[in-house]
Amino acid sequence: MKTIRFITLLVVALVMGAFDKPVQAGSKDTRFETLLVAAMAMGALDSTEQAKNMDARIESSARQSYVFKTYLQGDDIKIESKDGAVILTGTVAENFHKSLAQETVAGLPGVKNVDNRLVVKGAAPTANSDAWLREKVKITLLFHRSVRAGTTEVEVAGGIVTLRGEAASLAQKELTAEYAKDVEGVKGVHNEMSVAKIPQKERTVGEKIDDASITAQVKITLLSHQSTSAMNAKVETKRGEVTLSGKANNAAELSLATKLASDVHGVKSVTNRMSIK
Repeated sequence: MKTIRFITLLVVALVMGAFDKPVQAGSKDTRFETLLVAAMAMGALDSTEQAKNMDARIESSARQSYVFKTYLQGDDIKIESKDGAVILTGTVAENFHKSLAQETVAGLPGVKNVDNRLVVKGAAPTANSDAWLREKVKITLLFHRSVRAGTTEVEVAGGIVTLRGEAASLAQKELTAEYAKDVEGVKGVHNEMSVAKIPQKERTVGEKIDDASITAQVKITLLSHQSTSAMNAKVETKRGEVTLSGKANNAAELSLATKLASDVHGVKSVTNRMSIK
């Protein structure tokens, strides 16, 4: 409504300026000037209100996103947006939660940049240690819908990963092991998962997941897998349809990126427009 009033005032002011004749040479029509100033002032107020509304939508969309409600619900994250510049503060349980929060917010409409000031609770695992590898394996499994990350137990000793839990099928059991093997630093995988005696129907239809969450999951998935971590991929999502662009090192890497992205929660389809270096 304010935008309409602003336009109306501006039109009236311009019309009066064009058709009103000055009383005498050198004089100015104060009515025209008053209306023009009022229109400009209202336009400035309207612009400020629009910016505030956009910031409020950004903050609300982030909190209501699939990623924040599913993976980051236990974290204490504060989101503050000002003219599309977002600041993240607070604490998170895992180191990768920082990246996940940032990537999700960065993908929201209206966001110009993200200042990530999140702090991880406790000390982060030493790089390439067993604890570090365990976290990497769990992250790698987390976003894939073809495996059961939530019920898969992961243990690491001396770089050897042991998987336990129940898989819905033999194919799912083998895929879980393949994903674990593709984590940098893993020396081997002992797959002790059992297969359900009664086959369970797997969910094949993608959940209703927002595009920003899908983009964040795909980005981190490609970074988590050793086979695709070095590629320079750009990820865009529109209504669940993912488009990959950028550079792949070879045809095999390009093909794998498509397969990995297709297996991410919420993805409906993948168009791979990456070129080979």
